[in-house]
Order: sequence, then structure tokens, then C-alpha cells
Amino acid sequence: MSAAGRGATGRFERVAVVGVGLIGGSFALALKAAKRCGRVTGIGRGAANLQLALERGIVDAIAQDVADADLVLVATPVAQFPAVFGAIAPRLKPSAIVTDAGSTKRDVVAAARAALGAKIAQFVPAHPIAGAEKSGATAASADLFHGRRVVLAPLPENPAASVQAVEDAWVACGARVSRMSAEEHDAVFAAVSHLPHLLAYALVNEFAGRANSAQLFGYAAGGFRDFTRIASSHPEMWRDICVANRGPLLAELDCYAEKLRALRPLLERGDGAALERLFAEARAARERWLSGEFE
Repeated sequence: MSAAGRGATGRFERVAVVGVGLIGGSFALALKAAKRCGRVTGIGRGAANLQLALERGIVDAIAQDVADADLVLVATPVAQFPAVFGAIAPRLKPSAIVTDAGSTKRDVVAAARAALGAKIAQFVPAHPIAGAEKSGATAASADLFHGRRVVLAPLPENPAASVQAVEDAWVACGARVSRMSAEEHDAVFAAVSHLPHLLAYALVNEFAGRANSAQLFGYAAGGFRDFTRIASSHPEMWRDICVANRGPLLAELDCYAEKLRALRPLLERGDGAALERLFAEARAARERWLSGEFE
């Protein structure tokens, strides 16, 4: 057996998942389906959710720490990361690799550096781009990551072999892996993920607070449902993401507000031609994205 409890095939004999929800549970199921892991233990604060994960075969046992783990995935809301890192730091084997599924990276890296100290080289930051509006072990699926992107944000201290091991694990789950810095990651995802969630929550909240909210929701159809689907996502998780990445997110919110301000005079003067040009440009850009032009 090579370092970190991995065989020649890249199999991790003992995997610990901290936070066995949609992402953590799906990671466990996908690794099992790919035969890239042995025993999987689940760690978390929700006894009922852990029991469900055990009953579904997502994990093989419920654990209290990561003492025997070769690979540790931290998949909790990002505000919990400082406490989680602090708890696992003294229990990590020297050969263990720690990675995460946090949707922000600068704050996660800072928390890891503060808690792990000299063990920081064992932490390989990552972010699977495979969220859904459902959460918990009940939502976990072995094929969640098929064809989805996973971003790695390696640290200067990471051994190349550790980064490759984490990449190989995600590839085994069916994901497409790319790499970028923590700073670039947070700027990009403030635009393409965090802002859309903020807007969806804001629109639903605005309608819910109106006197005629029942009427509005009663007549809302496909367009409203599609635009606001992500407002069914886990509130605690998105609270943490927005607060953690508030600098880049505020910049994106300002850009969006400026675009809305530019649209207002077009509506005020009934400039249909200008509106149509803007809509056509947006439609063409979205069609190029859907066709895979930007992959």
C-alpha cells in the first residue's frame, strides 16, 4: 500500500466524509460505484441524517473522528469549516489527504491554514460544481458528478501526488477537473453562481412580502419556476457562501444593478429596437454557452 492508504489503482481504503449531505453523500456513493474506496465513515451533527446515510449504504459506519482515514472530504456549510478543521487537525494521520467541497475558497484556505498549521500541505482545496436545490443524504446520488466540473485550487505546499490523487478521485466520480487559484475561483463563482442565487432568493422574498402574494404565486408558471428554482436551495449553506464571498459578490451585484439601470430608460421611452438587440445578444450568448462553445 502506497502513501495515504492508496493502492496502485488509486483506491482509498478508508474514507471519511464530514457532512453526509447531497455532495458528501454523492461523493461516497460515486467512489463506491467506481470501486475506488474501501470503508466509508460518516461524520456530522445530524444523527437522523447519518442514520439515513447508513441505511442507504452511503456510509458503512458512523464515526466521531477521522483518526484512521486516508482521505477526508469536508462537505459542510463553509461557516463550519474553522471548527471542523480544528477538530480534525490533531487526529489526522501524516499520510492522510484532506479535501473539501466548499463553494468559496479564500475563506476555506484561510481557515485551513489557521487550524491545520504545519499540516496544511495535507489539504487540497476543491469545489464540485454540482449543487441542486435538494439537500441531505436523501438527495445523494452516485451519478451526481457525471460530466460536471470540479475545480481544484491547489496550495503551494501541496505535494503534486496529493493533488493528483484528489483529481483522480473526482475523475473516478465522473467529473471534469480543472484548476485555478482561490482568488480567481471566488471571483468567477461570485458571478456565475452566487449572484444568481442571491437574485432568485430576492425575487421570491419580494413576491412573498406583497399583499397579493397568493395571487402572484397562484399565477406564476414556467418562467418564474425556472428563474427561481435555486431559491429552494439550502438557506444555511447559501447564507454562509454569500457572507464568505461578499466582496466579489457585492462587485457583481453592482454590475447587475448597473445593467438594470441601463434597461430602465429603454423601457421608459418604449425603445423596442434597443430592447430586442439586447435580448438577441443575450440569447445568442446563452445558445453559444449551451452548445459547449465555452468549455
